[in-house]
Amino acid sequence: MPSRESYVLRKEEKSLVHKAKAEGKEQGMVAAALGMKMSPQKPPATLWQPLKLFAYSQLTSLVRRATLKESERAPKYEKVHNFKVHTFRGPHWCEYCANFMWGLIAQGVKCADCGLNVHKQCSKMVPNDCKPDLKHVKKVYSCDLTTLVKAHNATRPMVVDMCIREIEARGLKSEGLYRISGFSDLIEDVKLAFDRDGEKADISVNVYEDINVLTGALKLYFRDLPIPVITYDAYPRFIEAAKLTDPDQRLEALHEALKQLPPAHCETLRYLMAHLKRVTQNEKDNLMNAENLGIVFGPTLMRAPDLDAMTALNDIRYQRQVLELLIKNEDILF
Repeated sequence: MPSRESYVLRKEEKSLVHKAKAEGKEQGMVAAALGMKMSPQKPPATLWQPLKLFAYSQLTSLVRRATLKESERAPKYEKVHNFKVHTFRGPHWCEYCANFMWGLIAQGVKCADCGLNVHKQCSKMVPNDCKPDLKHVKKVYSCDLTTLVKAHNATRPMVVDMCIREIEARGLKSEGLYRISGFSDLIEDVKLAFDRDGEKADISVNVYEDINVLTGALKLYFRDLPIPVITYDAYPRFIEAAKLTDPDQRLEALHEALKQLPPAHCETLRYLMAHLKRVTQNEKDNLMNAENLGIVFGPTLMRAPDLDAMTALNDIRYQRQVLELLIKNEDILF
């Protein structure tokens, strides 16, 4: 009959064999992940340990990058509520202070974008955390840019993404791109399609063969924005930057001015400038350089905030210069 000591020894041997097999499997999995082939003979510990640490660091890096990409897909843009005086039917309670809203008419205010109901005095204390609801955001054109991207949980307005994709797919070499106007009735048709169908709007070559219709629809989208891409608040900073004569100071001033834009506006402007840069790279065919595009897009993306007619007229050349600088230096400024 085997002694207790021999039984313990056999048990320890089995445990060691099982552990060795498990380590072997682990090594094989890590090696496979790194695209390496393992020899049947076990590698020395001096080689295995650094290899193991390297593999784990690579996997951790991949997970971290995947997490960052996921956060990029869900942009966190801050948005103020669009409160309007409202008359509520039936009893209502403030969603901020939870107190009753007294009165028969105009008892409080309601956010036109997310439907939040609060007292008028409470509206001044509500944080900028508006989450627009698609049932309140009825259209695409003439809708506030940040409201639209938040309602659709997007990085940029779908009009910008879809039109630019289609233009780059079949129109970069088209002569007079963005300068030549498309048929106005068809441009209005594109607008109605986006307002009605959103991301499902069909703007393919089968429906709109003339690329100038899509460039016209994109420019119309920017013109119809209630707050321009280059906002009224940031407008003076961009104009002052264009007036500087020193090239380095001018770029630095433009870089600082871009920081004044809301995130959704800045991202849309970055994407558009990268596209227009690609347009200029086909200048031999489309005859559109940065200066020409600046003339087209200056008044489209920038609008003077309540300036007199003469000042607004004088600003046109600076608007052109701003856009020209943004296109030429897109890779540096954004």
